[in-house]
Amino acid sequence: MTRMRAVDAVVLILEKEGATQTFGLPGAAINPLYSAMKAHGGIRHTLARHVEGASHMADGYTRAAAGNIGICLGTSGPAGTDMITGLYAAAADSQPILCITGQAPVAVLDKEDFQAVDIASIAKPVTKMAKTVLEAGQVPGVFQSAFQLMRSARPGPVLIDLPIDVQQTEIDFDIDTYEPLVPVRPAATSAQAEKVLDLIAAASHPLIIAGGGIFNADAADKLVEFAEATSIPVSPTLMGWGTIPDNHPLQAGMVGIQTHVRYGNATFLESDLVIGIGNRWANRHTGDLGVYRNGRKFVHIDIEPTQIGRVFSPDYGVVSDAGAALDALLSAARGRTEAASLPDFTGWAGECTARKSTEHRKTNYTEVPIKPQRVYQEMNSAFDEDVTYVSTIGLSQIAGAQMLHVYKPRHWINAGQAGPLGWTGPAALGVAKAKPEETVVALSGDYDFQFMIEELAVGAQHKIPYLHVVVNNSYLGLIRQSQRGFDMDYQVSLAFDNINSSGEAASYGVDHVAVAQGLGCKALRVEDPELIGEGLRVAKELMDEHQVPVVVEVILERVTNISMGAALDSINEFDVLAQTPADAPTALTPMGELAAAK
Repeated sequence: MTRMRAVDAVVLILEKEGATQTFGLPGAAINPLYSAMKAHGGIRHTLARHVEGASHMADGYTRAAAGNIGICLGTSGPAGTDMITGLYAAAADSQPILCITGQAPVAVLDKEDFQAVDIASIAKPVTKMAKTVLEAGQVPGVFQSAFQLMRSARPGPVLIDLPIDVQQTEIDFDIDTYEPLVPVRPAATSAQAEKVLDLIAAASHPLIIAGGGIFNADAADKLVEFAEATSIPVSPTLMGWGTIPDNHPLQAGMVGIQTHVRYGNATFLESDLVIGIGNRWANRHTGDLGVYRNGRKFVHIDIEPTQIGRVFSPDYGVVSDAGAALDALLSAARGRTEAASLPDFTGWAGECTARKSTEHRKTNYTEVPIKPQRVYQEMNSAFDEDVTYVSTIGLSQIAGAQMLHVYKPRHWINAGQAGPLGWTGPAALGVAKAKPEETVVALSGDYDFQFMIEELAVGAQHKIPYLHVVVNNSYLGLIRQSQRGFDMDYQVSLAFDNINSSGEAASYGVDHVAVAQGLGCKALRVEDPELIGEGLRVAKELMDEHQVPVVVEVILERVTNISMGAALDSINEFDVLAQTPADAPTALTPMGELAAAK
């Protein structure tokens, strides 16, 4: 046993648990932990400009780095309350991040001491565990339990609050005999897998809904293998986008009332059995449940027992880790294939693949100001299959999910259920830290970009390059579109005449190029649709040369309505191609190229 401060034990535990990337801000109540990190030397740290930004960086890092956990650090009081939005975003999407806060000394808790707040009680609803550690001897056990909890069952965040005196108290600790606790993950049985195969065997048009739980289980390859073994088409959810490549013949297109493709919804409405794996049946996926459920049976496989039946009761539910479930399903499917007792779904799969050559929306607009659909067409052309996209909320994210393409796991990073404005930029920094050799492209509307815009300076200071596409219509576009039902356009315009700017963009208000440059980044503006591709090419060159974030601001028309609706069979369309061109490319060609062919 070695005598050391509790915070020195914490740093050794972080290293042994494999969590060595931190984001945060030092402060009086957390300085002992920072001193331990400095002495240790093996814990990497990125200095944020805002603690909420640091929490989103940790979140983005976790989502991009398979099996690793991002850490957010902050001092007492407001640092912890600033983390709450980050904890909520992580909890909502089953992401394990660890937030560590400093705290006032134990003796003055409950005495309204400076920056002493009961952060554990505040954080409890949005964490798997939130605890103020009052005894230094409990510190190792609390961290050991925290890592097990974060990785067990439905993953999620934890907050550990450390009073400054607890941090500095010496304890006896032996890191050589410390062992991470084994995560607890339920696994489907062979009997359960056979029951699912029975339902599949009785179906004519089965469809797999692939959720984000497949990423948490690192099981995307197993999903594709099961789909190929059974010839069952796969529709990824927004959180599961990339579990099967967009250009795979069995990728049937995303389903939903906002983030979706038309052929995805059309295929779903033709299905008679839906097998959900690692998904939540989120309301923006299902829309009206009467339409969604009508005429089809449902299997729901999820690691969290309370998710089964939470939105609606499936015909059969299985509590299981997605990877374990796919292992069992693969084994059962192979047995039935050998016995020739599984139906041949290749005809149905072929129908779904053929549908991908139709049901497209127009993207090849040439108007000035630019229509947003053209931006996504150009992005499809500018970036290859290795690109990682980061986005969170608004018309930009919805249109991006309708028109962009994702080909690999963890290459679409999105705050799905919470959707906090401002998440995109700091999350992209976390993603870029996790993927230093890959191209990371963030996508924001102007309002999302203005939230937490100060975090661009983090990328400049720490040389974290990524490309940020800002589609600027100077509007709260999604809110404006939703206000149509109230026959109003109220308090949603961001436009004003900027006395410091010139040209068309001056009437759009904030000069994002000037702000980005002032924060130490590179930036450029595009106002001609024919120059978007060139702008993206130049931006990539600037990013590679200077190793800082590069902002590409695209000036859009002020008002564009993006296709969405209340039910899968009643989407309001605004930009549908009149017909599929006779010389249309194959079904596996990106949609932007299909529109360009017209």
